[in-house]
Amino acid sequence: MKKIIETLKNIWRIEDLRVRILITILFVAIYRFGSTVVLPGIDSNALANLHKQTEGGLMSLLDMFSGGAFSQASIFALGIMPYITASIVIQLLAVAVPYFQKMQREGESGTRKINQYTRFLTLAILTFQAPTYLINLKAQTQGSGAFLMGDGVGFMVMSTIILAAGSMFVLWLGERITDKGIGNGVSVIIMIGIIARLPVAFVEEFTSALSGAEGGGLIKFLVEIIALVAVMAFAILLVKAVRKVPVQYAKRIEGRKNQFGGARQYIPLKLFAANVMPIIFAQAIMFIPMMLVQSLNVQSPILQQFLHNDSVLYNVVFVLLIVAFTYFYTAITMNPVQMAEDMKRNNGFIPGIKPGKDTSDYIDNVMSHLTLPGSLFIAAIAILPVFAQMKPFGVHQAFAHFFGGTSLLILVGVVLDTIQQIDSHMSVRNYDRMLNAGHTRNRSNV
Repeated sequence: MKKIIETLKNIWRIEDLRVRILITILFVAIYRFGSTVVLPGIDSNALANLHKQTEGGLMSLLDMFSGGAFSQASIFALGIMPYITASIVIQLLAVAVPYFQKMQREGESGTRKINQYTRFLTLAILTFQAPTYLINLKAQTQGSGAFLMGDGVGFMVMSTIILAAGSMFVLWLGERITDKGIGNGVSVIIMIGIIARLPVAFVEEFTSALSGAEGGGLIKFLVEIIALVAVMAFAILLVKAVRKVPVQYAKRIEGRKNQFGGARQYIPLKLFAANVMPIIFAQAIMFIPMMLVQSLNVQSPILQQFLHNDSVLYNVVFVLLIVAFTYFYTAITMNPVQMAEDMKRNNGFIPGIKPGKDTSDYIDNVMSHLTLPGSLFIAAIAILPVFAQMKPFGVHQAFAHFFGGTSLLILVGVVLDTIQQIDSHMSVRNYDRMLNAGHTRNRSNV
């Protein structure tokens, strides 16, 4: 405890880091405040059916990612997910379309163009998702008088603009957190939305335990809390271990001492290289069939399973998407051809492997062997909440989300990344202090 307090004091002493943390807190507070602002012309007291709709199924996840804004008919109801969906589409185009491939190779200018296209596509997605959300809102509040100004074309157009503007503003907040705050802005926004739902889920589970509706009473609730803490601690330790320790395959890839006498270097291939991004991508894709089934009122029993995240079909597709996106994200972030060229340029090589194409093929093969167990690992954690809801556990769905799945992985991943960002700022500060001290000593010796 003393060490934690001392670390917090050191963080607060660094002015740049202190300012970044305060800016992040400010932007998060703005986001949380906006999540409580209801759309103009909507009576918040008439949203009981919408609240009930988001208590279970895939809608509960959508509400969780928006920090409860979805069920409150907030101006931030659509949250950051349209941008995530747009990012997935653009990254797919960067793999398949030469024009986007060329932009990726243009460095910073190409990145700016890609970001601009991503924003345009986000707006296009919002023009579809916003009316869909309003149609669903109208269906859930029918006869309750929720639409104080009517539900005509004028109201639909105005609300669509507000929802789209709200989602783009959330994106802007995420970008500002990345630039001016502690980094990982979009991930922080998602994490805050998940954390905001934890107290509500906690109270609901506690109330249910006291009522004895599921049996077990307070003892069952205490066991659930202990299990939750244990699962979170295990996930943190496991993810940290997998990130930090290269496995046996990675250790075989090394560069021998070069002509300047440098030490051997390992290429940082990790079992968990894609972090939580495949989970976020897969979840964003799973929202698409849900929106289509909801908006088109499809009654097919097979397609209806996509509305329930505890159904067999939903989880099978979810696992396959996680595995596919893990391979995809690893491929676009770690290019074997580029890595082989960099090794050759720096006089490095893999013992027993010829430089060039053979090296890139070997690295690609190693990455394939690493990616499969890594993807299966995060996929297994992603579907843990489904088992937590089954008997004899009987955890309510809202609380079960924190026993694994998207919520746990995002929380663990973002928290660890944020801590790493803070450590980087502290390391830079300590390095600068050492340089300044060295310059001062040199001047005194002159």
